[in-house]
Amino acid sequence: MGLTIRRIGPDFVAEVAGLDLTKEISPTDVAALEAGMDTFAVLVFRNQPLTDEQQIVFSRNFGAMENARGGNVTKPSDMRLPAGMNDVSNLGKDGKPLARDSRQRLFNLGNLLWHSDSSFRAIPAKYSLLSARTVNRKGGNTEFADMRAAYDALDDESKAEVADLICEHSLMYSRGSLGFTEYTDEEKQLFKPVRQQLVRVHPVTSRKSLYLSSHAGTIVGRPTPEARILLRDLNEHATASRFVHVHKWQLHDLVMWDNRQTMHRGRRYDETQPRDVRRTTVAGDAPTVAQEAAE
Repeated sequence: MGLTIRRIGPDFVAEVAGLDLTKEISPTDVAALEAGMDTFAVLVFRNQPLTDEQQIVFSRNFGAMENARGGNVTKPSDMRLPAGMNDVSNLGKDGKPLARDSRQRLFNLGNLLWHSDSSFRAIPAKYSLLSARTVNRKGGNTEFADMRAAYDALDDESKAEVADLICEHSLMYSRGSLGFTEYTDEEKQLFKPVRQQLVRVHPVTSRKSLYLSSHAGTIVGRPTPEARILLRDLNEHATASRFVHVHKWQLHDLVMWDNRQTMHRGRRYDETQPRDVRRTTVAGDAPTVAQEAAE
């Protein structure tokens, strides 16, 4: 059986069958998956028992890998995964669940907020690919929101208001909303705010989408409280149930999503039990707006 892509749930989620991602895939299949991502935005692959290297090789079909540095507070000596992998688990280097007061764990709780991966980088991410190596019996789902449908559902007045707005994104905004406010001088430099358009246009389909994230802390040219009220209203709109798909993880699932067209968030689970999910990230190729020093 050849590759098939079948819609499941909302219009922006599909399941892929007919591929073994542990093996090299053809350029024709790569092109079909790219087209599937353009049409949908989230693709689900079941029963893919990948190694880290196999996941990296598959991810490279879609572009250069993003450097994971600058996206966490984990010391290099405490990293448990190879370069090119983002650790979205609750595990330390010893393979055991992190302590409740672990700085690494508290920072990573920000992944439970609605966000778009790497919107805090001057050149934000294209695709993310998350592989489930150990799943939880209860909780730990990942929710996705269709930012294209959310934009389409805005009234004309709202579309005109947001059309040319530029936001400032930083990990310090998202983590600060949870009370995580202490950073080293090096981390403050790594997490300096960057600027992103609030409305993005897809380079292939030309569909517009809201580019929202918990990393967005203010809007250029607006007082911060006013900006945050608007961002909160937009986030509430964009994450209404009609725009959201819930992925319930099964062992060896791989889920691939387009950060330019979606937001996502993890959900709580019993953190005394291991959860091992590993992300590779395909880098974007251009900023959404010319960068200036955020004030």
